[in-house]
Amino acid sequence: MEPVRRPILQAAATLAAIAAVTALFRVTAASNATTVALGYLLVVLFVAAAAELWTAVLASLAAMLCFNYFFLPPVGTLTISDLHNWVALIAFLIVSIVASNLSTSARARASEAMDRRHELTRLFDLTRDILLTTENEGAVAAIARHVARRFELDVVAVCVPSPRGGWEIHQGGPTAATISNDELDRAFAAASGVVEFDARTRSYGGHREIDSPAGPLVVAPVRLGTKAIALLVTGGRKLEPGARDAIAGIVAIAIERSQFLDERRAAELARQRAELTSALLASLSHDLRTPLTAIRTAVSNLDSPSLGESQRREQARVASGELDRLTRLFEEILDMARIEAGAVQPQRIWTTPAEIVEAGIAHVASALVGREVTVDAIDDAEIEIDPRLTSSALAQLIENAARYAPEGPIAIRGWVDGEELRLEVRDSGPGLQPSEMDRLFEPFYRGERARQAVSGTGMGLSITRGLLAAEGGRVWGDNVATGGACFSIAVPARRRAAATVD
Repeated sequence: MEPVRRPILQAAATLAAIAAVTALFRVTAASNATTVALGYLLVVLFVAAAAELWTAVLASLAAMLCFNYFFLPPVGTLTISDLHNWVALIAFLIVSIVASNLSTSARARASEAMDRRHELTRLFDLTRDILLTTENEGAVAAIARHVARRFELDVVAVCVPSPRGGWEIHQGGPTAATISNDELDRAFAAASGVVEFDARTRSYGGHREIDSPAGPLVVAPVRLGTKAIALLVTGGRKLEPGARDAIAGIVAIAIERSQFLDERRAAELARQRAELTSALLASLSHDLRTPLTAIRTAVSNLDSPSLGESQRREQARVASGELDRLTRLFEEILDMARIEAGAVQPQRIWTTPAEIVEAGIAHVASALVGREVTVDAIDDAEIEIDPRLTSSALAQLIENAARYAPEGPIAIRGWVDGEELRLEVRDSGPGLQPSEMDRLFEPFYRGERARQAVSGTGMGLSITRGLLAAEGGRVWGDNVATGGACFSIAVPARRRAAATVD
């Protein structure tokens, strides 16, 4: 109702203003025709500045009739006796209509300038939205949603040719666009021809209007340079062809940026795999060479008839220790492979923190020979976790503490905090470098101190994190104020009181 009522109210206000001016001049008995004409002309100019052209023309005609009837002799009739009055009346009508037209044109241009300004603002906001979009999955659909939101469109769809044939249609507006593949094929074929620019509409060729259940839709080509790479479908609010082409250009840049991000991520993954492979090969070649050399030497010595019984036992112990080291190395490789493949499946059972700590210590007992180890783990509460994964993760931390903090005691704690199992391994070594804290759990990463202290693969902490992640747990490291490093584990788990045995 509002669009219909507004012109009626404008016309009524216009006629009321003309009537008011007429009454004013009649009451004051104005006899100067020029003064009266200027008064009417002033009303016409005000109407032209505030209303549409037809309202200004209505004001001009009404003012002319009132001027003729009430102020030009013979007064009270629509006839004019004096030729000069005819000239004055016609001049008044022409001036009022021309002034109305000029005022309306100026207002229309001002409105058009504001629309252009709003379009530029919307295009700027759309560009910013696209630059802030960093995800690759669903990036094209996000672009379509940004276009619909910024330009207040009911229908927006970005249609991209699929490598497997057909079309991938990414909807963005509140109303879905229903377009057949044949229509899209025809529009894409038309957009793939010679690119022509229409200076009048400030747009390139290839725009097509089609009917759909959602109403008239306009299909515009999305071009990267002169090559069409997709189609932009819009409906609802009417867009200028030039604005539609500008939107399509931004969508083309967004699609190219999404593809570039995909390629860059793939290249980064390839680079990381190459680095991991190189680090793994270097680490394995080093860590395999040492125990294999020691085993070969020990076996050769065992064949020597000059060795005594005690020396033979020592050589056998060395060979057995190096075999254990090789076994742990291959176990680490297998654990890393399972973690990378997502093949670690937790099997939860009820156990106590004390049992987890005991299993973790037993797993690396050979690394703790001659070391002072203090244990503080509760056994009066049970938690439901996977003891194999948790104890293996704890064993990695204990072994690290024994290797990289060769002096001083190792303190191991285990308790239940709310609905979490908490484990802690604290050593008395040199602590962690603050600059290396963010990379502690990266595969094959070893800090400067670690590389100088002992050999290793750098897989231990990464395996710990992967095993705990399978249970929804986490691990972190920090320095102790009194010296040394402290690694903590937290695993979410249900708890209950430990069962008593009579």
